[in-house]
Formats: sequence, C-alpha cells, structure tokens
Amino acid sequence: MKIISINAGKQQTQINKGRTEITGIYKTALQGSVQITSLGIADDFIGSPKHHGGPDQALYVYGEADYQWWAKEIGREMPPGMFGENLTISELESAFFNIGDFLHIGEVTLQATAPRIPCSTFATRMGDPQWVKKFRAAERPGLYVRVIREGRLAVGEEVWVEKYSGETVSLVEMYRDYYESNKNEETLRKLLNAPVAIRAREDFEKDLAELKRTG
Repeated sequence: MKIISINAGKQQTQINKGRTEITGIYKTALQGSVQITSLGIADDFIGSPKHHGGPDQALYVYGEADYQWWAKEIGREMPPGMFGENLTISELESAFFNIGDFLHIGEVTLQATAPRIPCSTFATRMGDPQWVKKFRAAERPGLYVRVIREGRLAVGEEVWVEKYSGETVSLVEMYRDYYESNKNEETLRKLLNAPVAIRAREDFEKDLAELKRTG
C-alpha cells in the first residue's frame, strides 16, 4: 500500500437542513512533505471539535479500494479527499482492520481508534439526503487514527500494517455496535478493553454504568 494523497480542509460553509454550518470536510490535496503531529495536520480545519479531531481522532484515513467500490455502487468517480479523509491510501479496505492496528508510514506510526460514523454534514457534502443510510449499510467506514509517532509524510510513501496483539474488536464490529441501542455488558467490556478513541470510550463507560444502575 502507498499514500496516494494527503488532504486538508480550509474553513467553509454549507447549508445543512436549512441552516448554515461551518465545516472542514471539503479537503484538497497538499503538495510536498507534510508534518504529522499528535493532533494531525496543522492547517486542517475542524468544524465540529465536539465530534472530530483531538489526539484519538487526529487523522481520518480512507482507502482507494473502498473508493473503487463506491464508484461502482453509485456510478460516480470520486477524487481523493471527497469523503473528508486526510490520508488516501491505495489498496486499503477499512473492513479488514481491527481497533489498535498500526499503520507504519516512513517515520510516522498511526493506530486505528474508531470507524467514521456518517452524519448530515457528510450527506450534505455528498449532495445525497440518503447518504447516511447508504454509508452505514456499506460498512466501509474508513478509520480514525491516533498518532503514535510524529513525523513528515509525502505522497508515494509505502504503508505497512502491523496487527494489534492485544484484546480488541474489529472496526466493523465497533461500527455495528454504535448503532445497537441495547448493548449488553459483555459487548461493552469487550469494546472498553480495546484501545478505542476517547469519545467512544466515554460513551461506552456511561452505557456500562447505566446498565449496572438499572440491573
């Protein structure tokens, strides 16, 4: 696998369900060597810090293989960055990843922490009010990552995957569990034992506490 595009977004506005929102989902390709820090790419605008960005969701990664699937599914070619990802990687299929898996790219090391959950901002960007349902059903969510080792990246660099050796869940399993409103204790503990993103961890901890409280 190789990096085929490194992308960042400037602050932009769009009309989402009749209201104006500020977003950084419109990514364009960066040229040359790009510094990757613990918080991602410095010039990448985060429109909703409550849901995006931070150390555990420093970058969003999507694969060319998943893009090719979408092109056949909806009959529309999509350039790198269309889904708002920071790194577009050849041959990558997000469904084969587990939470905790590492991506080694030159001097940079990344770790998968969560799947991308589609929202209305994403649907508006795609110009499709049914996009959230389509994206959920496809189970090709891409992956959020934390930066384990900072450094510089450039297009064309080789990417290799190191599988996480600890207790974990698959990216798709976590994705499906997000939509499950009545998670049992076994599921919640399994999710909490994996190196999931802090936002997800806080939600799972609240669900587990509520489950214990109500018996």
